[in-house]
Amino acid sequence: MFQGIRRRRGGRRGGRRGGGEPTVVPEAEFRSYYGRPVLKAPVWEWKIAAYLFCGGLAAGSSVVAAGADLTGRPALRRSSRLGSLGALLAGLYFLVSDLGRPERFHHMLRVLKPTSPMSVGTWILSAFGAGAGAAAVDELVPRRWRRTWPARLLRRLARPLGLSAAATAPGVASYTAVLLSHTAVPGWNEVRDELPFVFVGSAAASGGGFGMLCAPVAEAGPARAFAAVGAAGEIVASRVMEHRLGLVGEVYREGHVGRLRRASEALTAAGLAGTLLVAHRGRVGAAASGLALLAGSALQRFGVFEAGVASTKDPKYVVVPQRERLDARAGGQSERRADPRSG
Repeated sequence: MFQGIRRRRGGRRGGRRGGGEPTVVPEAEFRSYYGRPVLKAPVWEWKIAAYLFCGGLAAGSSVVAAGADLTGRPALRRSSRLGSLGALLAGLYFLVSDLGRPERFHHMLRVLKPTSPMSVGTWILSAFGAGAGAAAVDELVPRRWRRTWPARLLRRLARPLGLSAAATAPGVASYTAVLLSHTAVPGWNEVRDELPFVFVGSAAASGGGFGMLCAPVAEAGPARAFAAVGAAGEIVASRVMEHRLGLVGEVYREGHVGRLRRASEALTAAGLAGTLLVAHRGRVGAAASGLALLAGSALQRFGVFEAGVASTKDPKYVVVPQRERLDARAGGQSERRADPRSG
């Protein structure tokens, strides 16, 4: 399928092979028949990238809401609970809309398959949604109904349900990274070790940023702390991810994807600086910092999504990493055979 000549391991261009036979071996150029991609590009649309962002925002906001509830900050608790539910509903809309058939989500609940990230993620999302939804509904009960027994029961259950949502929030924030990285798409598979950390940091930054945007400055202390930790973690994990990547890193640094990711890092860094320096002084600084973190988190998810799609369009991103892994494996086996202490 692939046309081109591969340079032998241990040889050099224009050098000698083995005992002295001269050889001239050109650099490998991987081309598929008629220039067609090796892998079929994902059929997902931009709605999946929006779903990734909404899921992270829902998870981050639920953690902020739980912290606000435990520390007696009702305005921050209310805004974060409602924000978590709103982001969750928006994410489900984007997901179901892209799937095309809503019953597909329901069908995933008929079985639990631990080896399937999609199956595990569906159950985590369902458990998270029950707690986050009930806690948010408690905030929406009208005052005149507060004395009825259903409202009193819901009020008693709101805290433990909100805490259960916060407990499952890390799974909601990270399972999408596992789902993407377990595909054959090089731009996602090659970052399988770092992508969950990027997504969790992004979720924390967006959840904290939303709390800073919507809650009074006096109550937003936990949101600022959460946002700062998340933004710093996202920047560090993203840099480590790009530094570790080899050839596939080109799709993260070049073209449209490169612009998205540079904008994401700039906005996240600006939001982090604003959170540390000005967000505690007034509403304007808090709102601007929160918006920057939300925008940076959204662009992070869209950048990762677009990088995966771009990596399927050039055969070299599929073939070269596979050849490098095969060469490394063959080299390790040769060393073990040559070692007199082995077997």
